[in-house]
Amino acid sequence: MLTPHHDGSPLYVSQAAPSAGDTVSVRVRIPHGSRVGAVHVRTAPDGEQEFVTATRTHRDDVESWWQAELVLHNPVTHYRFLLEGGPDGAQTYRWLNGTGLHPRDVPDAADFRIVTYPGPPTWATGAVVYQVFPDRFARDSSVEPVGDPGGPRTDLPDWATPARWDDPVEETMAGSQQVFGGTLDGIGEHLDHLVDLGVTVLYLTPFFPARSNHRYDAATFDAIDPILGDPESLARLQEAAHARGLKVMGDITTNHTGDAHEWFTAALADPSGPYADWYVRNPGAVPGATREWITWLGVDSLPKLDHTNPAVRDALVSGPTSVIQRWLQPGAGLDAWRVDVANMTGRYAGTDVNHEVARSVRDAVDAVAAEHGTEPLLVAEHVHDHSADATGAGWHGVMNYSGFTKPLWTWLRHEGFAPKFLGSPVRVPRLGGELVAETMQEFSAIVPWRSLSHSFTLTGSHDTTRVATLVGGEREQIVVAAGLLLTAPGIPMICYGDEIGMPGNFGEAGRRPMPWAAAPAAPGGEPVDPNLWDEELRTAYRDLVHARRNHPALAAGGMRWLHAEGDALIFLREHPEETALVHLARAAHPPITLPAADLPGASAGASAYGPVVRTDDEGDLALAADRPQVRIWTWRTTAPTWEMIA
Repeated sequence: MLTPHHDGSPLYVSQAAPSAGDTVSVRVRIPHGSRVGAVHVRTAPDGEQEFVTATRTHRDDVESWWQAELVLHNPVTHYRFLLEGGPDGAQTYRWLNGTGLHPRDVPDAADFRIVTYPGPPTWATGAVVYQVFPDRFARDSSVEPVGDPGGPRTDLPDWATPARWDDPVEETMAGSQQVFGGTLDGIGEHLDHLVDLGVTVLYLTPFFPARSNHRYDAATFDAIDPILGDPESLARLQEAAHARGLKVMGDITTNHTGDAHEWFTAALADPSGPYADWYVRNPGAVPGATREWITWLGVDSLPKLDHTNPAVRDALVSGPTSVIQRWLQPGAGLDAWRVDVANMTGRYAGTDVNHEVARSVRDAVDAVAAEHGTEPLLVAEHVHDHSADATGAGWHGVMNYSGFTKPLWTWLRHEGFAPKFLGSPVRVPRLGGELVAETMQEFSAIVPWRSLSHSFTLTGSHDTTRVATLVGGEREQIVVAAGLLLTAPGIPMICYGDEIGMPGNFGEAGRRPMPWAAAPAAPGGEPVDPNLWDEELRTAYRDLVHARRNHPALAAGGMRWLHAEGDALIFLREHPEETALVHLARAAHPPITLPAADLPGASAGASAYGPVVRTDDEGDLALAADRPQVRIWTWRTTAPTWEMIA
């Protein structure tokens, strides 16, 4: 609270979606103890540094607010604050950037950024996503074997291994052939579960025909796997979702197809034909000795598309019949896309057209929006440093595995369980809150605020260890993980079943069928099998989701760390309408005192979730925990209004 602060949220930046040439106001809050006498903003239009002197527009008993005007000359405007010595005459020289305060020169990598690319959909602010693996979520009554509900389906292709709904999941690679028989209509029958939970987006992993249950090996992008349904099934699902206020997101692999895909089989059938150059060839291949085709991570069934070929781009993005656009047409089934393996798309050896691909996909999405008045969202898979790929020119955001999921794992993983993280040879360490906050802040600083706030935060996915297994099955720890998920900046994504405590170590083990037979018979009732369905946990998820949706500070506020050490994380989400104080504890800890004088309005706040905030004998806030817990405390923001500066 005694550190100067700025972030890209509406409390500190006057426009969320400016255009090129606009003048945007930025401001920084300076606590009096920081001894700052002057503030300058350093930018670098066209690569040459430039300074703008800020004006102090407000001063109260706690802090001063300084404001400057920036002309957005380039699509991405980098800026940071230079703080000059204070009124006591001491000369100081400090930079404030996305990673904090520095008494030395720093590179531009962690500068704040404002972008002028067209903004994400308005509905994405405050969205909460629910990921569904279609084969494992729900059947509909029309495919249930007569007299044997939950039994194996008999209408499956040769590649599939039929499974009963309550069969154990095969955890080896062979598990990708195991089909439990979920359908799109089955998902539609359970949309009320999503509505009650409070989520706003249904995200479907691929529904295209393939030779696996995950369907990232598509055999075509122009049809729906008959196991799941047909185009009418998807249209019905979207219509039912819209009737309940939900959007529907699909999943597309722009990096590769399956080896049974019609494009690839055509390339194999005619090596000199029109599809021969649609895939990346191994230039050093020896026939019969080495692979002729480059594949995703060496998996033979996933040949890599060659995005230097204009024909590939045309098929994927150009025009209303292209893959990206056709499924976004009104009534076709989708309102958004998640792009699989986006970080590898268009990249191989000396070739890198990844950003061109991202922009072309974005152009296709924007073309649908312009023609039909819709607002499609575009989010890309990314598992490491995404700073070069998430400026906002292409993807609206990414799956923030590096800046959210992994640090959460390092804080909350059970002491007796050390998972590996998405291919890492070393198991995830268990760290204290200070290192976790430092990691999250550093990754937050490498992208524009708008990209950060429209990236998925997630505790895990269908590709990873589930949160229940991560924390050793301890309900209170799962709630803490959900608390961080639903109070941090970004678009939170819940993997189906996490809300009821579904376990799973990795991959196939985390893709179990949703245990509907164990659910309570009526809302608020007792589950049939508490070992399979934790209704108390579901209630906690629901309350946290609704807290996020009901409080603008959680949905769209900034991020200001107050305390991070050992077992406790405490931060503010600040919005012009309200402020939320979030206190997360992974274990019991003694009181952490926050001076009430430094948080005007906090002592008169109200609980949005969890224990009431107590005050000590001095009237200061005392945040203690006697067990793992989540606390959200909100009050009306007292920040000044924007000033007009000539």
